[in-house]
Amino acid sequence: MVGLGKSISHTKASMEYGWNQEKDSKIVYRQNLIGENPTEITREFKMIQSQNGNCTVNTLSFVLSPTIKDGKKLDIDDLTKITDEFIKDLNLGDRQAIGFSHNDKDHKHIHLYINRISFKGKAYNDSFIGKKAQKAAERVAIKLGLQTIKQIQDQKLENTKSIRNEIKEKHNHCLSIIKPSGFQDYIDEMNKLHIEAIPVINKSNQLQGFRYKYKNINLKATEIEREMSINKFSKYFTSKPNFLSLYKSNNGIFIDSKVIQLPTLIIKEISPNNKNNKL
Repeated sequence: MVGLGKSISHTKASMEYGWNQEKDSKIVYRQNLIGENPTEITREFKMIQSQNGNCTVNTLSFVLSPTIKDGKKLDIDDLTKITDEFIKDLNLGDRQAIGFSHNDKDHKHIHLYINRISFKGKAYNDSFIGKKAQKAAERVAIKLGLQTIKQIQDQKLENTKSIRNEIKEKHNHCLSIIKPSGFQDYIDEMNKLHIEAIPVINKSNQLQGFRYKYKNINLKATEIEREMSINKFSKYFTSKPNFLSLYKSNNGIFIDSKVIQLPTLIIKEISPNNKNNKL
């Protein structure tokens, strides 16, 4: 089971999404609420939230996703149990909360909304809420005999072992034998080896790494081998004597005719001001 979590301010819009009948929505959990629609529930949330004017991102939003296999055997009572155990694990049992099951996709999943503000006006500490949600979901899965995210990941790695080995071998062949001149050249050469190296670029226009598509399997670089992480892989290019000057003159690297930045830590690593730099 996978657990996602974040704090939000758009409570009503989220409630409306959770209540969406087009997604075969059903209420699986309700606590300290009497409202019969998103507007009424949001109003009840806001009455409590008004006690704490300092907290404006004041609703906790979670998604709990059992595996497809587990989801097929879970009924409403089971989903209610999952939600109840999840709330208890995060010590959120004394707050307003409502949870919906959605069945519009390949598997059942739960959308859960909890008032971040307690009846005493205290805001729940949402630091690392995403990580907390995943850890809680894992503990609940173990307690209820459901598949955990680690088990899912381990199974995926086992099922893709031969594919991962092939990608790793071709990646190493590309670097050691073909010796690409830059990131774009690497992408082009991997494509000739029938592997699509897909750059992952974040909102700050920084290259975060690669995904690899081969034989209808799509994997992150670090799922193939840790040495293929961007911090380690990029050293193949950044160790070249003229890399830094070219990077600065071009204001980045070129990928698909676009100027892309490398992560700040990598640039600091090769900066002349870095005592460990060998350039």
